[in-house]
Amino acid sequence: YGFINTCLKSLVVEKYGEETWEKLRLQAGVQDSFLTFEVYKDEITMQLVDKACKILGVPADMVLREFGAYFFEFCKRSGYDHMLRTLGGNLYEFIENLDSLHSYLSLSYQAILFLFVFPQEMNAPSFRVEKNEDGSMHLHYYSDRRGLCHIVPGIIGAAALDFFNIEISMEIVNQTEEEERTGKKEHVVFLVTQNPVFSYKERKTFSSSPQYLADCGKQIENPLNTEDLEKAKNTIRDRGSSVCPVKKSHWKTIRGIITLGKGKLLRGFDPVYPKSLWIDTKTFCNGLPFHMVFDKELRVKQAGVSIQKIVPGLQTMGICLDHYFSIVHPEVPFTISSILKFINSQFVFQTRREMMPESWKQRPMLELRGQMIWMESLQCMLYLCSPLLRTLHELEERQMHIADIAPHDVTRDLILLNQQRLAEMELSNQLERKKEELRILSKHLEDEKKKTEALLYAMLPQHVANQLKEGKQVEAGEFKECTILFSDVVTFTNICAQCEPIQIVLMLNSMYLRFDRLTTVHDVYKVETIGDAYMVVGGVPVPVPTHAERVANFALGIIIAAKGVQNPVSGNPIQIRVGIHTGPVLAGVVGEKMPRYCLFGDTVNIASRMESHGVPSKIHLSSSAYQCLKYKNFEMTERGEIEVKGKGKMYTYFLIRNKTATENEIMGRP
Repeated sequence: YGFINTCLKSLVVEKYGEETWEKLRLQAGVQDSFLTFEVYKDEITMQLVDKACKILGVPADMVLREFGAYFFEFCKRSGYDHMLRTLGGNLYEFIENLDSLHSYLSLSYQAILFLFVFPQEMNAPSFRVEKNEDGSMHLHYYSDRRGLCHIVPGIIGAAALDFFNIEISMEIVNQTEEEERTGKKEHVVFLVTQNPVFSYKERKTFSSSPQYLADCGKQIENPLNTEDLEKAKNTIRDRGSSVCPVKKSHWKTIRGIITLGKGKLLRGFDPVYPKSLWIDTKTFCNGLPFHMVFDKELRVKQAGVSIQKIVPGLQTMGICLDHYFSIVHPEVPFTISSILKFINSQFVFQTRREMMPESWKQRPMLELRGQMIWMESLQCMLYLCSPLLRTLHELEERQMHIADIAPHDVTRDLILLNQQRLAEMELSNQLERKKEELRILSKHLEDEKKKTEALLYAMLPQHVANQLKEGKQVEAGEFKECTILFSDVVTFTNICAQCEPIQIVLMLNSMYLRFDRLTTVHDVYKVETIGDAYMVVGGVPVPVPTHAERVANFALGIIIAAKGVQNPVSGNPIQIRVGIHTGPVLAGVVGEKMPRYCLFGDTVNIASRMESHGVPSKIHLSSSAYQCLKYKNFEMTERGEIEVKGKGKMYTYFLIRNKTATENEIMGRP
């Protein structure tokens, strides 16, 4: 059930963080969230546990024990606190009534899982507890699911500490494929020992209190009468102490009797029974319409009127009960010895189709749920039961009526109450599914938002794009110094004249993908591309003192990258010209429909002239760019004075290499 997997996720997230859960679920190959009432395969839970052991480096038994303790707290937080507290006044009673709780939850909620709760058809694990003379207990655990037994100490230990203020230790004393029940089930026997828990302050206060010392003195001065002592011990044992029996020394027992009773011996409750039973047979069978009495050979001695009506064969006294019924829960052989072993469990009987009247053979079989009571004096078993019906629909399917159930039987109320609860659960399921759908849609929306933002940030600087998203006007900014680079493909016009358009597109795309990667490597801003022209800037939109070095390294990188792009005409690597200039610019957003971040000023023109007056496969520098790189570990050579269109004579240089950086560093390779 999703409830289990949700709890496991909550444990990992709470103790190890979201990242650990994400890693765990990806390795296990499971989804991120689970619907509470949805049934999931056992393999999912087992995969999560297995991967948790590997990722956390913890043995499986420790993971399961920790999960068990956390699961108990998770169930309390989920609203089961009061229900659990009412199971018993001590740990023995708590464990003894777990199967009853399972049965109720299976009936009332059908799909809610607690501890080891499963609907009947899912073969619920079961518990059986035995008291030992030394105060310890043997807890028998039966389950179809092997390898999960280590969850039990975690859950039971947490319940003992929380509800009864006792610490327990549980060790496995036997683990086999049991023979007591039908089907191959894992049968694990735990030895449970326990001691009361006192804080240091409580122990100190208790042991040094005048009352405690006085009581100790009194018990030495005035020894208790042996008969009274034994009577008090028996009374406490019969009533059941506030916790499961604890192994105590002789004096601890005496001290407990005195201090708990404030100096007086505790008195027990003794019931009074009539000398004869003041109820006739007819009234008994009508008042308890769903009961059966059978002997050690399973011969029916007595049956209620309603069960006789449904199973007419029971009117023949002495017939064998197992001819008409099979035991659904617990899964034990239909023998008196097996029933006695699980007498504290709730038993579910199901009618056998072949023994039912013709009118019943097309209907779902009737199930009965109730308790077994062994009557030692008669050597017979009394089965007090009720029809196991969850909804009005199930009642109608069996063509039964509310009137068939005794007025005092709470099954009447459960059927009507469950009808409302099932409607509420269905609504809850729908809301949970809608919530999950909204979560998935929200995740998809977030993914699409990231894609949109990535596209926007590719067109505009991030801080400029954020201002536009917020509806703010982006003011133009002046940058006193930046470095601009232009590049273009040599003989691009001739290539276009001799190739198909698709070949040109593929060539440019191949080149620009390489150049775009290098803009990230060297942290320069790509301004635009027009045809084969590629323009980047360093120091804009975020001013940095190393703008010239970044652009220079980028230029060296694109010269190398261009060698990997093939000329579609000649089949040889393409050649590019690169021009660089440093100077002031004005930058701002232009347009509304397709806004672009553009640079303006004479610096842009000179950088473009450096490229157009350059040499193939060379990086052409202006004198201002040269001055910025002069003392920055770059090797440069003079080109000399040249005539620049619109600018007259200019003294220029060529950038050769970076003296300190390797080619892999320039290309951003590992």
